[in-house]
Formats: sequence, C-alpha cells, structure tokens
Amino acid sequence: MLLCLLNFFQHLILAMNTFGRIFKVTIYGESHSSYVGITIDGVPAGISLAPNDFTTELSRRKSGAFATTQRTENDISIVTSGVFNDKTTGTPLNIVFENNNIDSANYTIEQYNKPRPGHTDFVSLHKYFGFADYRGSGHFSGRLTVALVAAGVVARKVFPCSVNTKIIEIGGQQDYQHLLNQAVEEGDSLGGVLETVINDVPIGLGEPFFDSVESLISHIVFSIPGAKAIEFGAGFNSAKMFGSEYADSIINSDGTTNTNNCGGVIGGITNGNNIVFRTAFHPPVSIRKKLQTYNFENKAIDEIQTSGRHDSCYVLRVPPIIDACVSIVLADLYLIRQTQILQK
Repeated sequence: MLLCLLNFFQHLILAMNTFGRIFKVTIYGESHSSYVGITIDGVPAGISLAPNDFTTELSRRKSGAFATTQRTENDISIVTSGVFNDKTTGTPLNIVFENNNIDSANYTIEQYNKPRPGHTDFVSLHKYFGFADYRGSGHFSGRLTVALVAAGVVARKVFPCSVNTKIIEIGGQQDYQHLLNQAVEEGDSLGGVLETVINDVPIGLGEPFFDSVESLISHIVFSIPGAKAIEFGAGFNSAKMFGSEYADSIINSDGTTNTNNCGGVIGGITNGNNIVFRTAFHPPVSIRKKLQTYNFENKAIDEIQTSGRHDSCYVLRVPPIIDACVSIVLADLYLIRQTQILQK
C-alpha cells in the first residue's frame, strides 16, 4: 500500500514539468547539468522537420549581446527521437541541447547560508529538502527556455500561426538605451514590458472554464523566469471603462470588431480577431550591487554581492520565448478543436 502511494505521488511530482493535453511538452535539465531538453508528445506523423528549422528562432534568443549574459552556448538542437528522414514519426519527439560553457566556481553551498534576495535559493532549499542543484539557479534557470523555443518551432509546424512579440518598454521607458547603459555600468539590472500580437487565429479555440485561452497562455508564460504580470486587450484599463466603451461592436459576419478591448478572446474562446496581450518582467536579481539577506550560519542580517555571468536585462532575449509559448498553446488547442470537429 505504501509503495503504491509513493508511486502515485512520484507521478504527480513528475507531471509538474509537463504542459498540454494532446500537444504535450515535458521540460527537463538544469543550468549546469550536461544538457537541457524537452520531450514533445502528440506531434502528428509526416511533418517536415530538419535541423536548420530551429536556427532562426534559437538565434533570436542567444546571449552575448550588450546587457545580456556572456555565457554563450552553441544551442544546436539534437533531435534524439521522433524524426526519421526529416519527417516526424508520430512518436514522442525529444530535443536535447548540450551545456558546454559552464563555470560553476561562483556557486557554493554558502549560497544556501546566504540566499540571494528575490532569487530561488531560499525556496528551492525548502522545496527540495536541500537536494536542489543550486548552480546557475539549477532547474529555475532561464537556460531551460532554449528548450521552449525549440518546442515552439515544432508547434508552428503543427499549427502555423503568426506570432510577434516586441519590447514596448524597459525600466518604464520606451527610449531605454541610456537607462540600459546606466544599469550595466552600475552593476544593476532592468525589467520591462513586452506586447504580443497573434494574427489569423480561427474562431472557437479555447476550453472554458479552466483551459480558456487566457488561462493557458498565462499558465505557460508564467513559466518563463521573471514573468510577473500579464494583461489581455484593454487589461487593467478595462476596469476604468463604462460597458458602452468596453464592448467591441461586431461589424461583419466574420466577427470582426471595430475595437479589440477583449484582446481577441471572449469567454475564454477566440473570436477571430487578433489575440493581444502584454507581459511584465521583473529585473534580474543576480546583480553586482550589494544587497542584504539573512545569514543562516551566523543568524544575522548580512551583505551579499553576486558574482558570475548574468543578464542585466534578460527582457532583450524574451520575445522568441513568448512566441514559442503561445505557439505551444495554440497547437494544443488546435488539435483539441480538430477532435471536436471530427465528432460533430
């Protein structure tokens, strides 16, 4: 009986890294492990998929530019299963990325004695009973998002969609270059806001209540390290409107509206207009400036200064990650919708 319970709970724990119903992704790895990767189940057979299909999107996410981490990886996608002769086989597709540019010298057990403020050091210590890989933030690292970007490439093969995410402000400024320069020079960091627009979305995607379009997009976008807020359409401004202002008038039989305050989603279901949402990311908290934390060894408030290679503004690398997350959601909802059409 005890063994059965342990197996049951182990299954629940493993499921925490899986997203989706039909187009299902399972992410794995740590920042300083040998590799990170993603397994994708539910990919239809016969879809063309070659190594160079991943190049453009992976390049958009790469580090090494100004205000980003100087840890640069090759980011070569290694497909270990699910593809034969450049065609998907219909079986689980597994994609691996090697971690070659690792420097773990700055990560010691002292990090648990003096956890970085705003970071996962303290919570991961308690969550995983002291067994978590703390190097480079371990499983909580933005390094794992390379796998999400790869899954997004596959998702757009299943359901081609036009997704475009752009930075609309950093540090509260639309013209942010001077502010970026200042943050880098002072050893500080900045967050920002990005806007995502998805064109040509068919009517009828979304599974209310709990798998509404907004619910699923929010769910997966919040898996991106640093995401703190999201709003669709008019978002928080809609709370300041009259109903006569907010309601999007329908102007033709295709459901086109004269405004898009709902952000392309009504009742959790796509209405055929563009899906529009904005995501806010907090600034990175691994910075050179001295901060205060609690020292568990001497039981007193202490200073901490983070060393190593870190982004001053990871928002610069986020657009392809959000695009990928949205693509994963839409591929899954599209496949679910196809089963409903077949049953009709």
